[in-house]
Amino acid sequence: MLWVKAFHIIFVVSWFAGLFYLPRIFVNHAMATEPAEIARLKLMEGKLYRFVTPIAWLALGFGLWLWLGYGITGNWLYAKLILVLVLIVYHYYCGVLVKQFAADQNTRSHVFYRVFNEVPVLVLMAVVILVTVKPF
Repeated sequence: MLWVKAFHIIFVVSWFAGLFYLPRIFVNHAMATEPAEIARLKLMEGKLYRFVTPIAWLALGFGLWLWLGYGITGNWLYAKLILVLVLIVYHYYCGVLVKQFAADQNTRSHVFYRVFNEVPVLVLMAVVILVTVKPF
């Protein structure tokens, strides 16, 4: 099970790297004015989203394997699972935004994306505290 835990951590870290970087690209895209820059950012957004989505599924799969293998229980786990659901929704909403940017249909300012970019940071902090401290 230690191998499963190691791969879960590797894929979670990789998933978060994508969730940290993709909204940062959105910030730059919302501010971009040059056609070449906009085209480059669209390409980066699409490639990153397609790359990080299977990584998210692997993180979730290894996490499920851990849960089934260890039979972990406790209120901290249920709180963590709610946060994982928040991340899944966030991830797929990023996909919606990638499609909107690709179709030149963005209606939000770079300020929105700067705030949006902080969501996974807050979720990560809460999850690490829940898993490490197990406060309840």
